[in-house]
Amino acid sequence: MKSNFDILENHIRLIDTRNRESITDRVLGINIDKFFMPSVANVIGTDLSKYKLITKGKFACNPMHVGRDERLPVALYDEEEPAIVSPAYFMFEVIDNSILNEDYLMMWFRRPEFDRICWLHTDGSVRGGITWDDICRLELPIPPIEKQLEIVNSYKAITERIVLKQKINDNLEAQANAIFSSSAPDFTDLQPIHNFGMVITGKTPPTSVAEYYGNDIPFIKTPDMHGNVYITSSECSLSKAGADSQKNKYIPENTVVVACIGANAGEVALTSYIAQTNQQINTVISKYPCFLYFSIKAHTAELRTLGEGSSTMININKTSFEKYEIPTPSDNTLQQLEHKLSIVFSTILHNLQEIDRLNETKDLLVTQLSH
Repeated sequence: MKSNFDILENHIRLIDTRNRESITDRVLGINIDKFFMPSVANVIGTDLSKYKLITKGKFACNPMHVGRDERLPVALYDEEEPAIVSPAYFMFEVIDNSILNEDYLMMWFRRPEFDRICWLHTDGSVRGGITWDDICRLELPIPPIEKQLEIVNSYKAITERIVLKQKINDNLEAQANAIFSSSAPDFTDLQPIHNFGMVITGKTPPTSVAEYYGNDIPFIKTPDMHGNVYITSSECSLSKAGADSQKNKYIPENTVVVACIGANAGEVALTSYIAQTNQQINTVISKYPCFLYFSIKAHTAELRTLGEGSSTMININKTSFEKYEIPTPSDNTLQQLEHKLSIVFSTILHNLQEIDRLNETKDLLVTQLSH
């Protein structure tokens, strides 16, 4: 054990400030990515004066689901206006900020190794909770405060750059949408989606065959879409044998990817690399991917009505999808529109790829805190 390691108990303390004066009714929860979010709990008729009042610089964590989620949902509150959290949460603060910086501590909480250790300390309940005493016994490195601040400043610089790039992309997508919408009066024809290119639905190789999975071919699933224009990474990949086992077709860059099942049915994105998809996705290999992106996005609600099943388990089959008709301009207008949109989309993709690199750097900085 390195000499600068110490247990959390020596540096944090529980606080229990209640909302007795009804200062706020804004109830927050904590997601597994360790950020505060609006609570999904139904608090109608609930006595909010019993909830804990959290202010800037304080931490909160949900100790109840660590065994189930394999993560400790913990977050540092950084807003000026106070909020309230569940009475079941632990709320705590750093005892001495001249010894331990709260942003540095939050970086430590983001380490995958921290979550793994928390998971090992969970109890035997169904959800797998963790006690305050167990949290306090966890160890972390505490270098000189100057070193902590240096690390924190580097982390913040990367984070701010990511936020800036995301804002730029939001503006670029809005700009591209404006270009698309301004051309809409020229969409005087209706054409089925299959007129714009080849429509493909993927398949999943048997998961029981280990050699079908590897790092050769990205394998796109609906969670990889993330609400971005482009898919720039996928959690799963196939080996060459796995990719060839189902006779799936490879889809190239700038393929239109559309979720066809469940709550995300109708969600659309473009690929940024050669890949394959599972059976929950319809894809269109087209010369007009940017046009199709906005056209399908504009008709998501109508596409969902094509699906079979319940409202939460919609299933848009390939036949219904490829026959769906969308408003279309003349060939000349379509080509000009695609060219204008593709210029904006290429910048969006460049920014997304930079965001991925920045996130890799940020994650590397977090994982190296104990070195």
